[in-house]
Amino acid sequence: MAGTRREPDAGVGKRGRPRSEQSHIAVLRATSELLHEVGLRAMTTEEIGARSGVSKATIYKWWPNKYAVAAEAFLSEMMAEWPDPDTGSATTDLLLALRGLTAFYSGANGRVFAELIGEAPFDLTVRTELHKNLVLAHRDVIKRVWARGVATGEFRPDIDPDDAIDLLIGPLLYRRLLGHPHLDGASADTLVEITMLGLSAAK
Repeated sequence: MAGTRREPDAGVGKRGRPRSEQSHIAVLRATSELLHEVGLRAMTTEEIGARSGVSKATIYKWWPNKYAVAAEAFLSEMMAEWPDPDTGSATTDLLLALRGLTAFYSGANGRVFAELIGEAPFDLTVRTELHKNLVLAHRDVIKRVWARGVATGEFRPDIDPDDAIDLLIGPLLYRRLLGHPHLDGASADTLVEITMLGLSAAK
């Protein structure tokens, strides 16, 4: 991924030979395990090296810091495209999509995501990779659902889709990051129901 590492077939010039893809995979696997076992802050590059069998010096040739390694390891676990429910009802699709997002936020991957989000303001690489490879994927699905809802008359056509998405996702992310109030499927349904009172087209 751009910004986090050199491509597998690219040479590293005076710094060494082209990287081994096997070693690259080993580093990402070790990093992913450590993220779930000890967390981003506690994890060290030395631990990544020891578990993967790749030296710390070599890791730093491929990534600028442990946060860049963590972002790539985390994103390598996620699906490239978030599934679009497309049930025939945009309102139902929106609810299902946000339930899926809630399950993601409230699970083990959500904890890692929250830790990476905490580093994003201080690390351009982490911020760019999360935005490009995860956040935009989530928003694109909801935009497709929103467009269908406008076309069928379920959602208001005078609302900017990005504003609607912010209203829908914002409360979920807030609860994930702060842990209060509790985030679960029932609370997500309630938040969507309240928000949709203003977003749905008048009947």
